[in-house]
Amino acid sequence: MILGITGTTGSGKTTLLGEIKKNGGYVIDCDAVYHELLQTNMEMLKALDHCFSGVVVGGVLQRKKLGALVFDNPQALEKLNHIIYPYVQAEVERRLQLFQDSSLIGIDAISLFESGLSLLCHHVVAVTAPKEVRIARLITRDNISDQYANLRVKAQRDDEIFCQKSDVVLSNDFPSVEEFQKHCSEFLRKLGGIDFE
Repeated sequence: MILGITGTTGSGKTTLLGEIKKNGGYVIDCDAVYHELLQTNMEMLKALDHCFSGVVVGGVLQRKKLGALVFDNPQALEKLNHIIYPYVQAEVERRLQLFQDSSLIGIDAISLFESGLSLLCHHVVAVTAPKEVRIARLITRDNISDQYANLRVKAQRDDEIFCQKSDVVLSNDFPSVEEFQKHCSEFLRKLGGIDFE
């Protein structure tokens, strides 16, 4: 079974992914896939440099420079996504083939629907959390200021968008990580995708 997992930053997707891994499932982190491709896929880098001239120097993407071009610029961000989505999807499909015998595979992608990756999934789960909780988590996890955490959360889509398109919504409004872990574990048990001990 392939489970698509989406939701905003700081919502608790990592906790659900951790439970999948802990119980023998395989996880594909699309953000990590993208960053690996930046190191290994020269074709993608050339395409990025062709569209955003000067963002690749000596075969290395200047992430801050690219970020400055696409941040708060929907048209530029759309161009960026149009370039990277096919490369990420191809790599995800390659990994799915390698681990096709796994009883459960989790694909973590904030742009699960936009990239077309949702079409590879049997079910899609949206993980949500209150805005103030996500901000607090970002401040602690990424060691950033309250102001920057607020900007990051504000730049993301509303939970409603994820919820409307997903098959299941896991609301992470638990007072502790341990309680949400238990909730995720129970969800996976009911899903029946993993042979629990």
